[in-house]
Amino acid sequence: MSLETKIYQKENSGSIGKILRESLADIWNSRFLSRQLAERDIKAQYRQSYFGLIWAFVTPLLTAAAWIFLNISGTIKISETGLPYPVYVFSGTLIWSILIESINSPSQSTNSARGILSKINFPKEALVISGIYKLLFNSAIKILLLVVIVFLFGIGFHWSLLLFPFAIIGALIFGTTLGLFLTPIGMLYKDVAKFVSMGLRFLMFITPVLYTIPDTGIMRTLMELNPLTSLVITSRDMITGNTPDFLFTYLGVTLLSVPLFLIALIAYRISIPIIVERNA
Repeated sequence: MSLETKIYQKENSGSIGKILRESLADIWNSRFLSRQLAERDIKAQYRQSYFGLIWAFVTPLLTAAAWIFLNISGTIKISETGLPYPVYVFSGTLIWSILIESINSPSQSTNSARGILSKINFPKEALVISGIYKLLFNSAIKILLLVVIVFLFGIGFHWSLLLFPFAIIGALIFGTTLGLFLTPIGMLYKDVAKFVSMGLRFLMFITPVLYTIPDTGIMRTLMELNPLTSLVITSRDMITGNTPDFLFTYLGVTLLSVPLFLIALIAYRISIPIIVERNA
């Protein structure tokens, strides 16, 4: 009597297109869960805080105030910005803080749910969307503050101001995409978060957040090659009424971020369950 031999192979999880469709479907089906998670985190963030929403923008304001003081005192000399320097630096630091928060958002939302990831079966994309909800909430506060600052310094209303929120959305897409790529790596290796934090601090100084692009030199080259430059400058130009010199670069970066976001979403969907199972 001969025994039949069977070979078992791991079932194919499906094509990339199928994974993407399932991911997008889970985003839609878990929209209520995403909103609940975002509301819970926002309330928890400010519930026991005496200053409440002020903490959403206190760090960029203090950074801007420090540079304004250094400029006024003559400690550093800032080249002509074409705007009142307080408006230039406040807008730069607030836009930069939105970018940084968007990069950190996927990682923070996922890591904060580590305790339930291995215990409850739910679409992991809900964590990403809840982070985007929180990001939009905090960004709206900063946008309102920035509009107030612009009016206080006499720049006033202009039609490009209406496009400013759309310019910020481009920055959010870019930042969230980058954050999605970094999240699985950061969950595997804790040192990644420290390297990212240090790298972002360095990037701020080669991005026109606190000072303009120099006319010549290596710094000009670095700033022009930096994709964050177009995001910061175009957003600032929209709210201050200046001609957006980096508009085409901004559009290119934003349009490229859309397919990269979908790729990052696929990578997130595939990798997070594996990482959670490995760390369980």
